[in-house]
Amino acid sequence: MKKYVLFAILWAASCSLFAQENLLSGKYSASELQNLLIPQAEWTPFPRLADREGWAKADKEMLQACIKAAEASIDYDWPTIPATFSLAFVRDGNRSRYESVSFKKRSVLATMIVAETAENKGRFIDPVINGIWSICEESWWGVSAHLPGGKEYSGLMDVSQPFVDLFAAETGKVLAWADYFLGDKFDAVSPQIRKRMNNEIKYRLFDPFMTRDHWWTGKNGTIPNNWNPWICSNLLNTVLIMEKDEQKRTAIVDELLRVLDNFLNPYPQDGGCDEGPGYWNAAGAALYDNLVLLNLATPNSFQYVYDNERFKNMGRYIYRAQIGETYFLNFADASPRVGVGADMVYRFGKDIHDQDMMDFGAYYRKPGGAASAGIRSLCALFMQDELQQATQRLPLPKDVWLPDLQVMTARDKQGVSDGFYVAAKGGHNNESHNHNDVGSFVVFYDGQPLLIDVGSGKYTAKTFSPRRYEIWFNRSDFHNLPTVNAETQQPGRDFKASDVTYREGKSSVSFSLDLASAYPPSAAINSWKRTITFNRGKGVIIKDVTDLQKADAVVEHIMTCYPVEVTQPGKLVVHYQAKNGENTDFVITYNAKQMQAKVEKVELSTEEDEGIRGGWGDRIYRINFNVIAPKPKDAYTFQITK
Repeated sequence: MKKYVLFAILWAASCSLFAQENLLSGKYSASELQNLLIPQAEWTPFPRLADREGWAKADKEMLQACIKAAEASIDYDWPTIPATFSLAFVRDGNRSRYESVSFKKRSVLATMIVAETAENKGRFIDPVINGIWSICEESWWGVSAHLPGGKEYSGLMDVSQPFVDLFAAETGKVLAWADYFLGDKFDAVSPQIRKRMNNEIKYRLFDPFMTRDHWWTGKNGTIPNNWNPWICSNLLNTVLIMEKDEQKRTAIVDELLRVLDNFLNPYPQDGGCDEGPGYWNAAGAALYDNLVLLNLATPNSFQYVYDNERFKNMGRYIYRAQIGETYFLNFADASPRVGVGADMVYRFGKDIHDQDMMDFGAYYRKPGGAASAGIRSLCALFMQDELQQATQRLPLPKDVWLPDLQVMTARDKQGVSDGFYVAAKGGHNNESHNHNDVGSFVVFYDGQPLLIDVGSGKYTAKTFSPRRYEIWFNRSDFHNLPTVNAETQQPGRDFKASDVTYREGKSSVSFSLDLASAYPPSAAINSWKRTITFNRGKGVIIKDVTDLQKADAVVEHIMTCYPVEVTQPGKLVVHYQAKNGENTDFVITYNAKQMQAKVEKVELSTEEDEGIRGGWGDRIYRINFNVIAPKPKDAYTFQITK
């Protein structure tokens, strides 16, 4: 039996050690970096337009799908984005009206760029030029939800003060690939096209990045989230292609390395992504995109990063967080279903020499997807033969313990989703995309949900505002957690787990922690020791041992996505549905003399709830176990069995 106990002092010391690493920026001086970088005019990461032999090696299915998609949009009208679409975010909280127009313009343009490059007949050139010109004339390349609040902006961009957000950087990337592949064709029409792109990219991206403070860079001492590597990957992509002044090009790349280290230095050694598997695509995977670009541009001078154990763990996280073929662990704002970028994951696994990750990526290969103008899609274009021959397999680890993230997972058998799966978390309530969920857990069976974490809904103005925890699915009373003396968990770094212990054995796994510090002082908790025991092949036991200063009211909550009924006192039945549609009952047993169970269907009626419907359908149920006569010192036990 293994035993792991976390001590805060050791965690803090390890973070301090990592903070000094500077894995990316500490390797080369600026002058060394300039010597390593392939000059802008000579950099050829993918075949140029004139290299038809090179393009003959690209995947035919992906190119045909791309051309077909471009043909469907050849008469696209390239709409302007009305000011009222931006104002909608401050008026009624809606962000999708603006984003739907902005995102589609960029998607259509990115597809047409590759279609014209692949076909080389000129029929998409005018639509591409129209798209470039339309985007260059936008007041703001980002999205309305990312504008600063307050009267100074009031929902509209100050065009005299550009700054870099996620989608401004993505826009620069798309325009850069347009220049890379089709620049000569633009010049044949008018030299003003490339000049306009260069001027806009310099004004909107390069200058503000180098001269303004941005919170996502981590320069102010905060720990950045996925914005950091996601934006950096697109800025790096853009500057490598567009900046002709080699000194300026090197200076921006050098600064990007320092910014990326602000993301990487405090990252946990276990590689755990506190934003969840859905955001891993923009976090750990985006960091990998940066490495791909750097190794293409130097060349291979950053290959050493692939041998770093923490970086390897960042990659492995995506398959360690998998529940089954369809579902992933969705603590915080993560989605229960995650789109897996098969080729990117496969390449990541290949670079870090992890066969499990390679097999996992290859498993999700979907042949024939339309190519687009971006580093992941372009890499995919030229590797489909290898990916098609790769082994396709889901690793599905039997046990995972992420001591820094304080997340454990366990299943009945290695490599299959058959049987029980349980996961639980400690951590704190100031994680990126945080929910107040310290001590919560999930239970799945045969890869399908049984007891769930609801996850996140549709993002609105309220989502990332001071009103975030007015949204029900962000609160602890809509997680598998107790409400104590009418108090729920509170947000903030100080609201955290303590005395976290993980034990792994052949036939069982246990995870225990004290939840007291996750609640405010008014909850009057001396200690709330929760132990989650998973007995392989049998089920899960949740035991809470309490020591309260007062015991006015205690309610235990459990969330599920299936109808539930109390068949008899002490026995509650969850009507689970298997993947094949067959119904199977699971039982939650509890002490009926101690608790009274009541089931409620959660009403989904708000704009935020639209995202819940998309993930689970209109079938969220909360089970409330009201303690009949609470005592300061007590114990509550729940057993989940088939």
